[in-house]
Amino acid sequence: MSEKPMLGVIPLTFVNPARLPTYETAAPARDSFGRRIDYLRVSLTDRCNMRCVYCMPAVGMQFAPRPELLTNEELLLVLRAAAKAGFRKIRLTGGEPTLRQDLVELIRQIKAIPGIEHIAMTTNALRLRKLAGPLKEAGLDRVNISIDSLDPVKFRQMTRGGNLDEVWAGIEAANEVGLTPIKLNAVVVRGMNDDEVVQLAALTIERKWEFRFIEVMPLTGVAGLANEGVISSAELIERLEAAYGTLEPLGQADSDPARRYRIPGAKGKLGFISSVTDPFCATCNRMRLTADGRLHLCLLRDDELDLRAAIRNGATLDEVEQLVRHAVYIKPWGHGLPEGVLPTLRGMSQLGG
Repeated sequence: MSEKPMLGVIPLTFVNPARLPTYETAAPARDSFGRRIDYLRVSLTDRCNMRCVYCMPAVGMQFAPRPELLTNEELLLVLRAAAKAGFRKIRLTGGEPTLRQDLVELIRQIKAIPGIEHIAMTTNALRLRKLAGPLKEAGLDRVNISIDSLDPVKFRQMTRGGNLDEVWAGIEAANEVGLTPIKLNAVVVRGMNDDEVVQLAALTIERKWEFRFIEVMPLTGVAGLANEGVISSAELIERLEAAYGTLEPLGQADSDPARRYRIPGAKGKLGFISSVTDPFCATCNRMRLTADGRLHLCLLRDDELDLRAAIRNGATLDEVEQLVRHAVYIKPWGHGLPEGVLPTLRGMSQLGG
């Protein structure tokens, strides 16, 4: 394939596998820019047991009816096809993935797919105290946990009802059973929790955790908050260095969106994810599968390819693999925020970040 695709922000509809060009099936999938795409973020549900201010609007959320979601059989078919196309890492997201009642068995089945080397999960940890052990035993490798504040009142306000004690118990349970290295995530919102960045970063001084600070993103339902609330990673680093001295730069791991640092003498690390002010599109290696079966090609664009429709129209494993490869090939270079192109199709709770 040599001709580069023309991309807009109009969502792609169902593509008939019979009408696709034939993609090389002996090599890992690459996009038209030569990037190897091998990391799939899989939303298991668009529902959540919290309502974080940067993720969902306070009212008006409409969740997908259950018949519109991929069944386990359909999801596993997609993941087998993705593995054949060269995807090696799976991250389970939501909404909140632990709301999936069959999560433990599903992870066990994903772990058995040839080619899948690593399974991680992003969670709010409200249910992790009880699930950490079974998930580890089933094959989950590690977790990212959202914790935007260490103040119980502020945490409840930002999550619209979350219980900080339960989240902390989930973090400790994950650490105890070996779902490590643990990464903690905070979306920093100006005027809400930006006054806690020094305290949050301190969690890495005595623990081998990585604390990641994430910029607010202008997704559907929270675009107004993003306009007012973004704090650049450069500003956060400046604040932390005022408290701790010059941070030790650790570089950026291949395809990892976080630029990593260390507080002098700390056991853990800090990470800064700057999707808005300093994007990392050149090294992007990921795509997203929505709970209703669409391959979402870029977090901050609306382009999608409908795998659910193909599967329910009888597509075979090889045909789904060709669709996955096609989606990879037409993946856009990056988002269009500098040009004023905003995503309008889905909110964060539907995409899993």
